[in-house]
Amino acid sequence: MDKMKATYEVMLALAAEMALDEILRKSREEKLYGAIDSALAEGDEVAFRLLTDELKTLQR
Repeated sequence: MDKMKATYEVMLALAAEMALDEILRKSREEKLYGAIDSALAEGDEVAFRLLTDELKTLQR
């Protein structure tokens, strides 16, 4: 029974970690979209390219 409890706790921790990772990824993605919009509005091609590259990497 203890082994099942330990396995359950590990699986629960993994699920929590996966949920947190997803929340952090979505938050970063939203910030990147805003920064990309700003870079476009300002005509900052370098920032635009860097930000879109990061976004592409994040979405893989």
